[in-house]
Amino acid sequence: MKKTWLLLFAALLLPLALMAKTTTIYHTSDVHGFFFPRNGQGGFAALEAVLKKGPQNYLLLDSGDFSNGTVETRNSKGLKAVQIMNRMGYDAATIGNHEFDFKDAAVAPILANAQFAILAANFFDKATGKYPASVQPYKIFDVNGVKVAVIGLANRTPTNPAKSYSYGKPFDALEKALNEVEAKHPNFVVVIVHDSFKDEKHGVGSYVGEIAKRFEGRVQVVLGGHAHNILQNKYVNGTLFVESGCYLSNVSRITVETDDKTGKVVSAKSELIPLIVAQTGEDKAMKEYVDSLREPGVDEVVGEAKETLSKLPVAKDRQDSPLNDWIADLLRNYAGAEIAVHNNGGTRVDLKKGEVTKRDLIEIHPFDNTVTLVTVNGKFLKKFVKKGFAPRSLYTYSGLTITYKQTKKGKVKDLKLFVNGKPVENHKKYTLVTNSYIAGGGSEGWMFKQIPAENKKLAGDKTIRDLMEEALKKGPVTAPETGRIIKR
Repeated sequence: MKKTWLLLFAALLLPLALMAKTTTIYHTSDVHGFFFPRNGQGGFAALEAVLKKGPQNYLLLDSGDFSNGTVETRNSKGLKAVQIMNRMGYDAATIGNHEFDFKDAAVAPILANAQFAILAANFFDKATGKYPASVQPYKIFDVNGVKVAVIGLANRTPTNPAKSYSYGKPFDALEKALNEVEAKHPNFVVVIVHDSFKDEKHGVGSYVGEIAKRFEGRVQVVLGGHAHNILQNKYVNGTLFVESGCYLSNVSRITVETDDKTGKVVSAKSELIPLIVAQTGEDKAMKEYVDSLREPGVDEVVGEAKETLSKLPVAKDRQDSPLNDWIADLLRNYAGAEIAVHNNGGTRVDLKKGEVTKRDLIEIHPFDNTVTLVTVNGKFLKKFVKKGFAPRSLYTYSGLTITYKQTKKGKVKDLKLFVNGKPVENHKKYTLVTNSYIAGGGSEGWMFKQIPAENKKLAGDKTIRDLMEEALKKGPVTAPETGRIIKR
């Protein structure tokens, strides 16, 4: 009798299941040229293996920052990233800040060579005021009879000045795109954006969460990036927010159920799939293709790390980390400055224990920044350090120790700075060294724009990578002791 009831119950549920259609979306972001696995995880061959095991019809979307971060992308000015995304069959991507790493001249070829849709509703050609060639505000895809509208929003803080391009306000651009999209009656709307729901990394307030409030009921899924965060099944006013981390270590799979009769969304959920090669396997053909893109000569061993140097703090009361401390020390010693300032965001991955190759150093710091000496007074230094808490420190220092307290709301108070054990004085002059990008006022280094050009000079022609390689060649590297930025 029990079995009969179970069969009857299953029969009643079957029509309900048949009334819904499932649409699958895969999402990546901030791949930064990491084509291959690192420490057994990641890479496009693993991603291809996952895609082949799933449903045959899906959307593959990316939230930007695919153009630079490794030697392959750097040497090809982003074109190898586009090649492999074409091969993978990406449907659409938006524009991140690092798409401008090679300046304006390299942006147009990146866009022109993409065989997938480049979506950026807030990105314009300065000369015409229209969308650049190869850029659209949105695209509507048919996935098994379900109409999915995908709208893109570019990041508005390019790593180099966008001389040929301009940016519109994201909400204005989104409103315009939605009005056009809704006239075509999609089943649901996805926004891919190169900004994060919560962006402590860059020290800026993010507008992304406001999408669900300003456009309630009009946007069903928002796929973000930029801050390298992982976010799954975050709902605001019925809108699903998803972020997939960075460096192609994971992929997010989003499944959206739509009612077969009304076409309306019944549910949306996400799942993070770690691309652990031992679990996913690697697609053979994709692995061969990806390996064919390897740059020669960069897997040469240059030294050894006695232990892993983490790019993140290793103690709760300290905001400096072993790897960033090591880099800051190299800068100060090279330039002979009193203080070194290193932006933590420039350090992309940990320095792993064991043999270290040139590739490892490029992945740690993929930028060709040289070193600049800057003369500042103590008042500027105090303000700079305080502004650098957002709420965690955006910088690591050498020659400077910092103590502070923090209110429950995250506001910094009782900030104290010491150089060589002596309190920093407002009117005293200090010589600090930082990389050329920060010294020029790039990104979080905006305060350096206030410093007159005559107070800045090159410390030499060596890059941060050169300094790391030289240090490794002198002998095995160990982690410096942390404790330069202490929360009381």
